[in-house]
Amino acid sequence: MTQWSIDPGHSQIGFKVKHLGIANVSGYFRKFSGTVYSDDDDFKNATVNFNLDVQSIDTNNTERDSHLISPIFFDAVQFPTISFHGVLVNDTLTGELTILNTTRAVTLQVDHTGTGIGRFNDHRAGFELSGTVNRKDFGLHFHLLNEAGNMVVGDNVKLSGEIELIRL
Repeated sequence: MTQWSIDPGHSQIGFKVKHLGIANVSGYFRKFSGTVYSDDDDFKNATVNFNLDVQSIDTNNTERDSHLISPIFFDAVQFPTISFHGVLVNDTLTGELTILNTTRAVTLQVDHTGTGIGRFNDHRAGFELSGTVNRKDFGLHFHLLNEAGNMVVGDNVKLSGEIELIRL
């Protein structure tokens, strides 16, 4: 069994959600960690675990970020971590995502973009992740309509990741 670790300096975990039903607001988490366990370099049936630091959310708007980590939304003091545990089969990552102490099954699409040797002779592997979750499934029930009747924050959240692993 080979252990791999996410290289946070060469990885990004992000999201997009509709604002007012007309445009996407994008963001990402600045701090995260994760490990992958695989039998070989093709990552068939690899076990994947990662954690996101909720306080590190960044949408390029400090007022919005403060709202998102507040008790109204993610409640980062009580629930400081978003976690995922799953298994990669072919190009599908299926597992359990936990937000606000609520755990749901999710499926993400994965593209293994390659493996290679790094600058310091370390073994690396790259992946692109994508998927969609409904925020309300995880207890994120913030609900506000504008004067036109459009939801300020959409229900569906598009998840994305650019992940580079280092073999330990």
